[in-house]
Amino acid sequence: MIAGMVSDGVKRWVRRTARVLLALLGVVALVVAAALVALSAEYAGTPSASARGTGHDAEWLGHAWVDGRKTQSDVDALVAQVRTTGIRDLFVHTGPFNDDGTLDPGLRPQGRWFVETVHRALPGVRVQAWLGAHPVPGELDLQSASTQANLLGSATQVLDDGFDGVHYDFEPVVDGDADLLTVLGQAHELTRRRGAVLSVSAIHTEPWPGMAAAVTALPTSLALWSADYLAKVAHEVDQVALMAYDTALPSEAAYGGYVRRVTEAALRAVPAEVTLFIGIPAYHDEHPFHHRGAETVAAALRGIRLAMGDQPLTREFGVAAYVDFAATTDDWAAYDNGWSTATVSP
Repeated sequence: MIAGMVSDGVKRWVRRTARVLLALLGVVALVVAAALVALSAEYAGTPSASARGTGHDAEWLGHAWVDGRKTQSDVDALVAQVRTTGIRDLFVHTGPFNDDGTLDPGLRPQGRWFVETVHRALPGVRVQAWLGAHPVPGELDLQSASTQANLLGSATQVLDDGFDGVHYDFEPVVDGDADLLTVLGQAHELTRRRGAVLSVSAIHTEPWPGMAAAVTALPTSLALWSADYLAKVAHEVDQVALMAYDTALPSEAAYGGYVRRVTEAALRAVPAEVTLFIGIPAYHDEHPFHHRGAETVAAALRGIRLAMGDQPLTREFGVAAYVDFAATTDDWAAYDNGWSTATVSP
């Protein structure tokens, strides 16, 4: 009889637990649905004709430009393409860092050649060394004093190679992380002395206040930044490139609405003297965090233009295209028609 009572108790506990879990899942589903509707509503409206590019754009370039796979003819084609755009900064992948913060010179045998070749052909375009790693347990430790010293030494190496700046890309970094601020502050002292630029890739930011704190509390590796932390990061650099993609959003409207909200927030958070780029997805992978039918160049640009309003911006603001080797002719057409030309379609 006792065994039967225990069995019945266990069954009742299982049933109650199942009901609670189902209720929680229902609440989560409702919240997600409401968020998608709210983001989609942000995508409504007609962008102002004055909301367009002003010649302060950037592009992330793959590693092939510095490791020997590209030739002069490839650079000629890149130059011809960039010359007709508003792109003034090229972030060329020159790393990654080793886990101790050092950088292998063998990764960039043509780094100096590429920089000098671009400088001759496009004297108004800066070439920055895109350097990064994963600051997670067992890999890069941003808190380590020796790692921080090695990162500075690595930055010095690429500046000695002629790069116009250093573009840091550390992922994931949780909201409020103090070690990243320390690393950026140290690097900024170096780049100022060298007359170079320091830029950083910024993690996704919250579309609504409080979301970053909630995500940070979850036992996952997901990262979401608050506007307050974005502002602190921006104070340590010359340029911020906000990576507004890999959102897992399922539709163009929801994605474009997200881009509008985070662009508006970034324009408020990032100081006016710091250049702000909004990263747009010129790539077409399909995975749980990126749906190529939703995260499009056209949707991102429309969201950015809606965020800009109808008053011309007086700061350096543009977009950063990710990434050169995946961008299609359709992506470039969307950029030309929706952003960089004098006559921009709504």
